[in-house]
Amino acid sequence: MNTIKGPAIFLAQFMGDEAPFNSLDSITTWVASLGYKGVQIPSWDSRCIDLQKAAESKTYCDEIVGMLAAKGLQITELSTHLQGQLVAVNPAYDLGFDGFAPDSVKGNPKARTEWAVQQLKYAAKASQNLGLNAHATFSGALMWHTVYPWPQRPAGLVEQGFKELGRRWLPILNTFDECGVDLCYEIHPGEDLHDGVTFEMFLDEVKGHKRANLLYDPSHFVLQALDYKQYIDFYHERIKMFHVKDAEFNPTGKQGVYGGYQSWINRAGRFRSLGDGQVDFKSIFSKLTQYGYDGWAVLEWECCIKDPVQGATEGAPFIASHIIKATEKVFDDFAGTGADEELNKKILGL
Repeated sequence: MNTIKGPAIFLAQFMGDEAPFNSLDSITTWVASLGYKGVQIPSWDSRCIDLQKAAESKTYCDEIVGMLAAKGLQITELSTHLQGQLVAVNPAYDLGFDGFAPDSVKGNPKARTEWAVQQLKYAAKASQNLGLNAHATFSGALMWHTVYPWPQRPAGLVEQGFKELGRRWLPILNTFDECGVDLCYEIHPGEDLHDGVTFEMFLDEVKGHKRANLLYDPSHFVLQALDYKQYIDFYHERIKMFHVKDAEFNPTGKQGVYGGYQSWINRAGRFRSLGDGQVDFKSIFSKLTQYGYDGWAVLEWECCIKDPVQGATEGAPFIASHIIKATEKVFDDFAGTGADEELNKKILGL
């Protein structure tokens, strides 16, 4: 077993135009003061990192690592959630997702996809230059608009969709493998990889690629009524990242999983600050420790009620209090009789 590293924090939801949230230097000083030991960096935000420069310059990466080390911080992982989304976009979502792309490729789906793929490849090399072994992303979606089968899905549609998704991601996975980095898909509604079954279908298309791994976030499973604890039993060998994020699901006679087009605060399922939702984090930390997870516990803060600064402030001690120092001894060793083959034979009547 291993002791989970942490607490750490994903910076994406906290970046802003005012100090201390407007630069990597200032925001990391702030999170260090709250007791965090690691930061997960959104690679699309130029206030945090120049992704292409990080891919091309080890010196630049060493400077970032050194700046953070002086504050007692480490980079846990980079994230390409927004770029990964653009690797696979159904035309129904072109206008919505164009907002994630630079102006130079907006309105041009082919160019946008090529840009996204290159971004992921930059991220692989940047992660290597930063000494990281895992990376966070989204799978994108070609089939999400058919998630509820009405009208009826044509025969072979799903199989063809996953075949294409695998075709797009396989070269990216190979690049990550060359760089020695696990590519971790956040299993998330809105993505073609949104539960265990869809991950397995994708894994089949990439021939079980060893770099196709998982970012575990229980909040997205609470909102779709999936057993988020048993999920760990099924997929612990592929879980290489962990977002510590809370949620609650309170269905009524008026709405359930789909949320009735309501705002987040009025949905039956909504994200909450740590400790304010329904996620059983004690069991999660126990299971991950039991299975030898040796990565970081990273706060991803999202809540439609609580102020983000309060959420971040409460998050560090919450995570720290749930981290289990993995035991190095068996609790009943005091009563052990040692190893003796002849004694074992006598006990067995042999």
